[in-house]
Amino acid sequence: MSFRDNLQHLRATRNMTQEQLAMLLGVSRQSVTKWEAEKSYPEMDKLLKLCQIFECTLDDLVQGDLTGRAPEPEAASIPAGPPTDVCGYDEHQRMMAWKVPTGVAIILLGIAIGLFFEGAIELASWNGRDGLFVIIVLASILGGLAFLIPAGMEHAAFQKAHPFIEDFYTDDDRLRARKSFSGGVIAGIACIFAGIGCMLMLEKTAENIALFFLLFFIALGVWNIVHYGMLLGRVNVAEYNRSVAEELEVEDIANAQLDDEHREALLAAKSRDQKIGAVCGAIMIVATIVAFVLLFAPVLASPNPDEFNPLGTSSAWFWVAWPIGGMLCGIVSILMKAFGGQE
Repeated sequence: MSFRDNLQHLRATRNMTQEQLAMLLGVSRQSVTKWEAEKSYPEMDKLLKLCQIFECTLDDLVQGDLTGRAPEPEAASIPAGPPTDVCGYDEHQRMMAWKVPTGVAIILLGIAIGLFFEGAIELASWNGRDGLFVIIVLASILGGLAFLIPAGMEHAAFQKAHPFIEDFYTDDDRLRARKSFSGGVIAGIACIFAGIGCMLMLEKTAENIALFFLLFFIALGVWNIVHYGMLLGRVNVAEYNRSVAEELEVEDIANAQLDDEHREALLAAKSRDQKIGAVCGAIMIVATIVAFVLLFAPVLASPNPDEFNPLGTSSAWFWVAWPIGGMLCGIVSILMKAFGGQE
């Protein structure tokens, strides 16, 4: 019995579509189609994952006969119907939508608490600030990073394990996400306005308390906006698939179990991003050279210096080179992406 027949039968016992199995394995549907058409063969890590999913041995899956295996009532199966989330994408994105804004909010709340308790305990000052304030702020930064760093690492690992996700969200899911985002943004802006109102009312009587409430409500507002913004972004599966090319290395994309079309598209996007990075790097190096020339060797010096037109006028505008370089980078990026996409 062939591997193809075993795979098709095992899928049927779980009511699993090719799209759903592909999402479980972190590959595209075309890859599963090629396996079942015997046009290609999965790599060892995918074979082992198939054994875990269908609860069988590697020998039985590759060389045995599993077509007589009856469906197991206690085995996890996937109901027939439209594509569903079988690789935990939605759960992962919801986790990110909690951890990232929580980490940012903790840092802002730490600054607010530091301002509230500043001067409460006599401690040595550091850089003009009370020691207690510095300790609280550093502790809040540590607490925020405890959320942000693991979230970033988990997201990178998830992208590497699932470089391609079949879109399973419905129009109703997207509509609910947009409505939630609208409500979250309004609530976030209302919190920020509440903080500004508290600061205006308390600024003259208790400056520390006014700053505490300002930052406290800003933290709440930022949490709402970022949280519901990330929940809205999660339903854009196409953007997730595009972002994989930016996050993964070329070797990861080349080794990923994808069909040729998706692999070539990701590699092309990665190559384009690398070219854009190289061109923008060269532009900013030139901008830095121009800035130093303007600073140390003024080329726009006035021939008749006076109070309003001093000698070496260009040295006062050396910093303009970097914003101009940044704008040139933006223009180059837009043009390269536009013409690269046409090619």
